[in-house]
Amino acid sequence: MKVIIPPIKSQGIKTKLVPWIKDLVEIANQTGTWIEPFLGTGVVAFNAGYKKAILNDTNPHIINFYKNVQSKSITAALMKQYLEKEGQILSEAENNGYEHYLKIRSRFNSGEFSPYDFIFLSRAGFNGMMRFGSKGNWNIPFCKKPERFAPAYITKIINQVTHVSQVIQSEPDWTFHNTSFANIIPLATENDIIYCDPPYYGRHVDYYNGWTEQDEELLFQLLSETKAKFILSTWHHNDWRENEMIKKYWNKFNIITQDHFYHNGGNIENRRTVVEALVCNFDTGTISQHNHRKKEKPKTEQLTLDWMG
Repeated sequence: MKVIIPPIKSQGIKTKLVPWIKDLVEIANQTGTWIEPFLGTGVVAFNAGYKKAILNDTNPHIINFYKNVQSKSITAALMKQYLEKEGQILSEAENNGYEHYLKIRSRFNSGEFSPYDFIFLSRAGFNGMMRFGSKGNWNIPFCKKPERFAPAYITKIINQVTHVSQVIQSEPDWTFHNTSFANIIPLATENDIIYCDPPYYGRHVDYYNGWTEQDEELLFQLLSETKAKFILSTWHHNDWRENEMIKKYWNKFNIITQDHFYHNGGNIENRRTVVEALVCNFDTGTISQHNHRKKEKPKTEQLTLDWMG
C-alpha cells in the first residue's frame, strides 16, 4: 500500500507498520471517530481513512504544527519559501553550518515556537530524533550537514505537507488537543476506534514527556473500561528482555506481534530488532499471531507529488 508520510520526523515512527495496523483497523470495522491520544508524527492517523478524528499529544509543538496546517497558516508554498531561505543561510553559515542551526534553535527555545522552525530543527537535527529538555526546550544537536536542505529534500518535505493538508479535515470533524491521554480516551463511544501509541515503558525514548508504570496502569484501566474498540502499539520483547507490562496488564487482551527494526536512535539497543505488539479488545480474525504480512514482503511506498509553484 502507499503510505502518506508526515513532514514531522521522530524516533519510533510507525511508517513501516502502517499496513499491519491498517489490517487490524479494517477488522475492527468501526464507523465512528478515529481517536488517537498519542498522535506523535501522525503517520497512523493520516493513513487511517477516517473523516472524523480526535487527535491529541502532550507535545504542544506537534499539535501547533498540525493546527496551523489545518487552518492553512502553513502551506506548501510558504514551507518551500521558508526552507529555501533558511537552507541557503545554513549552507553558508560559519562552523560548517552549525552557527545557523544554533541560531534557529535559540530562537525556537526563546519562546517563539515557530512551527516552521520546528520543522527545520526536526530535519536538521541529529539522526532524525526529537527530544526536549525538562523546560520544553529543543536539545538535539546538529546533524552536521550544511547542505541538508538541497532542492530535492525541500521538495520531499513540501510534498509531505501537501499530502497531510489534503487529509486533515477542518474543525469540527478533526480536532487537535494538547492535554493528557486521560482526558481523551473517555470521549470515545461504542462506534469509535482508539489507537494508542504511548511511550514504550522500559525503553529509552525521545518523547516530550516521560512514561512511568503508573502511566501504563492508568492507560490499562481506561482502555479496559472503554466501550470503543482499541488498538495499542507497544513492544513485546527484544534480544535482551521482555516487556514486563505485557504479562502484568496487556495479556488480558488479544495480541499479535511482528519483528521490526528501528533504524534511528542514539542508543545501540534501539537499533536492533524489536518484536512489536498490537494489543486489541476485539477478535483479530484471520491475522496471524506473528509476522503477519511478512511473507508478502510488501513495499511501503511514499506518495510523490511534484509541487509546482
